Amino acid sequence: MVWLEITRALLHQHSHHHQLRRLLGQFPLILEITPKQTSRFTSTLHYTAVKQVFPDKEQFSANLKPSFTMNEKRSLESLNFDNQVLQRLPIDDSLDPNVRTVENACFSLVNPTPLENPQLVATSWDALEKLDLAPTEADREDFAEFMSGSKLLPGAMPAAHCYCGYQFGYFSGQLGDGAAIYLGEIVNHLGERWELQLKGAGLTPYSRQADGRKVLRSSIREFLCSEAMHNLGVPTTRAGTVVTSDSLVTRDVFYTGNPIKERCTVISRIAPTFLRFGSFEIAKENDPVTGRPGSSPGNLDLIRTLANYTLEMFYPEIWKQDNSMENKYSRMYREVCLRTAKLVAMWQSVGWCHGVLNTDNMSIIGLTIDYGPFGFLDRYDPDHICNRSDDGGRYDFKSQASTNPSICEWNLKRLAEDLSCLVKKEDLDQICRETYWLEFNRLYLYKMRNKLGLLFSEEEQDKALIEHLLNVMHESGADFTNTFRLLSEVEPENRGEPFLEMVKEYFTSLEDWKRSVKPRIHPQQLQQLLATPQIAQMLGVDGGLLTVEMKKMKIISKLSEMTQEVKDKHDREIFSEWTVLFCHRLERDREASGLSVEEYAQHRRKEMNKVNPAFILRNFVAQDAIAQAEDGDFSAVQKVLDRLRDPYTLPEGESLQKPPIWACELGVSCSS
Repeated sequence: MVWLEITRALLHQHSHHHQLRRLLGQFPLILEITPKQTSRFTSTLHYTAVKQVFPDKEQFSANLKPSFTMNEKRSLESLNFDNQVLQRLPIDDSLDPNVRTVENACFSLVNPTPLENPQLVATSWDALEKLDLAPTEADREDFAEFMSGSKLLPGAMPAAHCYCGYQFGYFSGQLGDGAAIYLGEIVNHLGERWELQLKGAGLTPYSRQADGRKVLRSSIREFLCSEAMHNLGVPTTRAGTVVTSDSLVTRDVFYTGNPIKERCTVISRIAPTFLRFGSFEIAKENDPVTGRPGSSPGNLDLIRTLANYTLEMFYPEIWKQDNSMENKYSRMYREVCLRTAKLVAMWQSVGWCHGVLNTDNMSIIGLTIDYGPFGFLDRYDPDHICNRSDDGGRYDFKSQASTNPSICEWNLKRLAEDLSCLVKKEDLDQICRETYWLEFNRLYLYKMRNKLGLLFSEEEQDKALIEHLLNVMHESGADFTNTFRLLSEVEPENRGEPFLEMVKEYFTSLEDWKRSVKPRIHPQQLQQLLATPQIAQMLGVDGGLLTVEMKKMKIISKLSEMTQEVKDKHDREIFSEWTVLFCHRLERDREASGLSVEEYAQHRRKEMNKVNPAFILRNFVAQDAIAQAEDGDFSAVQKVLDRLRDPYTLPEGESLQKPPIWACELGVSCSS
């Protein structure tokens, strides 16, 4: 005999009791339904077991098939919740919603805070279909209430995750979900498990000095970029909805002492899991630099429990192997290193900068998570800082992948420290050394060869050819995305002349370049601070900020000695030199292909346009949509989302993006 346990938990207001009976009514059932009142859900039932007797699983499956269609779309009330993480990991004993240290637990039970007059801004059904949710549900009057947490989805078990983290290189102790609230895990008709979160849904024990809310501008940015990255092929969390409201919070956008009132906004986020490196830092003892401990210092059993759960749920192929547990932990860490390396290679290949790569913003399964002050490159600049809060440029574009070490490699080493209670740290360090850079370089070079259209041959000097191009782009201020898109115009027969004529339209002008590197410290003051570092230290001026400002002064000095005419001539010369080398390389690649000149050109152009986007979520695109939404017109957000679904196609009559003059002065900070 087989006992089938249906884990549809927390069925709202008893309404599904009869629905469940109707669904399985054709079978000889023994129903054992036990109501469980909890302190948080006083009007719910917990169906602990529905037991069905069949001789074997095959007979059960055969009899079950006629009862319902496995891929039918579901209503909000019938989403298939199965909240394993709360069953498998320790939950905080206290229901106190106030900010506090949470010891010996991975989650705290919380309730979302309702919004005043929630209003739907935009919806991504590409993401919501992961939950088997019927599109018609968006037409319901209460859809925005459910997707903002103002009403609780039946089956949901809201909770906030406890984690710690290194922020800007310093251990900060307990952080946790200060605004994001876990609703539960939904298993769809394919058997895929998706965690559903609401970000901006109110206070939790981890809100620190904040209010648990997010605002319209930051929510729209995360919503759009989550979906943009997915459609570019970059591993990422997904975003299903944006819901704003008449509830207001105060924000000082750029920390200038000029706070404004902004609308509270909630986005729904979807991922297999939101566990992160910081999840494993809760057992850390007092940090030698900051003196701060994790939330559960010394509780190594908690780390083991968390590692076992992560292995079983998200690395099942490793978990099922007949190896020692130490070997399984090592293999899991190796896989995290590989996935992280692949992720960073993809970021670099599309010209995307995260902006806040703290350990608490690094996914344990290799996803892009926690979209804050991110940015796609316009002008190619390896020193690009997309986060105005990052004074010293710790998280600039090049540092995501530089070898000194890269920020993500540094974060992996912190994770190794956290797992050293399970595996010797020196063994984990060796795994990182042997895997991270090898995988990053392999995939990055593969991606960049594809972007150049080198499809049939690999040469050792390809890396130098790519670096040469990036140096030329940096020196000329060429647009990153558009340059690669236009490279499909280069053919050995035309010596790149069409490309050279087209690409110059996307070089940064002298005036725009000067405007974009405007210094934050007056040159005279900068010289004084550099001459007297002790005064800079007393004033709280970071050495990294001084380095960034010095770079800006050198750029301004160089640009000041140049006219636009001189720059145009120089840009043409350096691009022409590179294009000659590139044409020779294309000739060798064509020979390796065995294709005719015409066949090779057609095939190469087609394949290049599959990997070089024509449209990305540039800051000015997001800002346009935000401005209209803040004025009450939400249609622009949906319109941008629709365009982002097909980034590699350039519709007839549409030009490549060219940022307006004001775009270089746009700034994004951690304020949200």
